[in-house]
Amino acid sequence: MTGDAYYIDGVRLPIGRAKDTGYYAHTRADDLSVRAIRALLERHPSVPGERVDDVAWAATAQVGDQGLTLGRSLAILSGLGNQVPGYAIDRMCAGALTAIVNAGNAIRVGAQDLVLAGGVEHMGGHPMASEVDPNPRFLSDKLVDPSALVMGTTAENLHDEHPNVTRERADEFALLSQERTAKAQADGIFASHVVPATVRSPNGWRVVDVDEHPRPGTTPESLAELESPFRAGGYVTAGNAAGLNDGAGGVLLASGGAVEEFGLSPKMKLVDYAFVGVEPETMGYGPVPATERLLERTGLTIDDIDLIEMNEAFAVQCVAFLDHFGLPLDSSKVNPYGGAIAMGHPLAFSGARLAMQLATYLDRHPDAQRGITTMCIGLGMGAAVLWERA
Repeated sequence: MTGDAYYIDGVRLPIGRAKDTGYYAHTRADDLSVRAIRALLERHPSVPGERVDDVAWAATAQVGDQGLTLGRSLAILSGLGNQVPGYAIDRMCAGALTAIVNAGNAIRVGAQDLVLAGGVEHMGGHPMASEVDPNPRFLSDKLVDPSALVMGTTAENLHDEHPNVTRERADEFALLSQERTAKAQADGIFASHVVPATVRSPNGWRVVDVDEHPRPGTTPESLAELESPFRAGGYVTAGNAAGLNDGAGGVLLASGGAVEEFGLSPKMKLVDYAFVGVEPETMGYGPVPATERLLERTGLTIDDIDLIEMNEAFAVQCVAFLDHFGLPLDSSKVNPYGGAIAMGHPLAFSGARLAMQLATYLDRHPDAQRGITTMCIGLGMGAAVLWERA
């Protein structure tokens, strides 16, 4: 197994709503990450914390409690020891996916054996774009259209480019996300990777153990009543887009040597990946060319893929992806456990959740061999990662 990077396990906290009454309104982002790291290592007592070679941790807003070279801060705060290094990553929504492939590459070249990779986003404490200062040349030199800097507007632009993705189809996909997430919760799907967290609240301490964002009572009628905040008569609504959320989690990756030394049981193997750039104004289309490039690089077709875990930033980008690859809107091989429209999307963290759900699916479906995690990325990018059963 030398030369390969293996996914051993993943842990995340329940996703909270980014509001002053949400789960984590009174909890620091770094403390959320510490809880996830400690829980992950507690599940693998054979792995000494001091033997971790690196902590790669992502955040989009790298300020305040998400700053200070986050990965290194977490190594210290989690009690791994002062000899364990770490670093911070920002690729917006694909932060954790980037952390994972960076960690996988370090393992595959033989530089490291055990790496913790993940992400956090406390959107309640750091609202989207509240602490950024885009260079004025973006607009003055017409490098991008102003709409490129508003993610919801980029989704409206995508509707314009794909008129076959109607508001009705977007809402249908959103309803499916809610229904699949509710079923997965009822079936205990998330129990393998969601750990409870003890958090502060105005009324004292409490334990949270289930995602806060899903709306199980969603109906076609309730979705149809919502209006777009991005464009008069628009199609993108709070019902068919991911929410604003707080969340944290990460995965443990290991080399073949570490698997043998510590008696670990790998669930899947990192095979290949692709990051691409697309038009910033329609950034949601990123998963299509990213997946196309990944399939081309590996000589595979979409029929060779047993599962696709795609981040549901907006329903329009998901339906456009399905249409491109000739898959039905209710395809059983895409997000069978629901997605971010129901669960929420704490930006840089979400890629770790996709990997956890893919690993869970492979564990529950012995015949499945390959899966892809894919997502769109702000400012016009796409990511796709190919995994195989270990």
